[in-house]
Amino acid sequence: MSLLAELSRELAALAATGAAGVVGLEHRGGQGSGVVLSSDGYILTNAHVARAGGALRVRRPGGSAVSARLVGADERTDLAVVRTPDAGLRPLPLADSRRVQVGQLVMAIGNPLGLDRSVSLGVVSALFRELPTRDGILEGLIQTDAAVNPGHSGGPLLDMEGRVVGINTAMLTPARGIGFAVPAETASWVAAVLIQHGEVRRPYLGIRARSEELDPILARDTGQARGVRVVGVEPGTPAAAGGLSGGDLLLAANDAPVATLDDLARVLVLARPVFVDVEVLRAGARRRLVVRPQPRAA
Repeated sequence: MSLLAELSRELAALAATGAAGVVGLEHRGGQGSGVVLSSDGYILTNAHVARAGGALRVRRPGGSAVSARLVGADERTDLAVVRTPDAGLRPLPLADSRRVQVGQLVMAIGNPLGLDRSVSLGVVSALFRELPTRDGILEGLIQTDAAVNPGHSGGPLLDMEGRVVGINTAMLTPARGIGFAVPAETASWVAAVLIQHGEVRRPYLGIRARSEELDPILARDTGQARGVRVVGVEPGTPAAAGGLSGGDLLLAANDAPVATLDDLARVLVLARPVFVDVEVLRAGARRRLVVRPQPRAA
């Protein structure tokens, strides 16, 4: 068997396995896609799909549509979890998206324009992309050239092992061959919090910050390729009281490396610490500061 024939066979098997864990979502505003998280009916999708308006229905592969309810949604990451009483669904495993590399093959599966279980193939074009939305900025996105069209939203971006590396979330309308996915690393913890609490409650620090790639020398000295740059600190906030300052490079929180804003949010949300011990780089010197997060006002 030729290498091309073997590759074709492997891709066909991957598509069949992946499609079994993808469902369609129908609502008054149109259609979207979802990734099966568990056989008892939990489904991961986009917040903009789940909250589009009207009653939600889930269409499983080869089956009829059944009703679904919204478990919880998080607009900051454009992720949501819905649940259907339809049992026996086949879940797809979530990968460690921190291992994703630019150039690796990926497959997108979804229901673009109502064409259910459509498959497209491409590569990871870039990592850590930012995309402005009406609810803020989606940060840390995976960029792909696999075709992503309206209706793909909420469907999986798979690696060649059949694991979900991202949840397709957006496309650039005027562009061709540019799609974006929320990393599975983010989707994993956000989905767990939504299932447990129905919402993601982010404690308040009072900083404006962005993730950034470090130059090679700084990356070598710090031992990490990225960090979170504090752009500004609001006066009278927990961050100000803890000594954080604009220009600080945040490297760790409670001894967990911080490469993205998602890393910081995960520490704050999952651990809900009374105090956060942060390590920053300021004027070339490492400093350890203690910040006490506060509940965010409703």
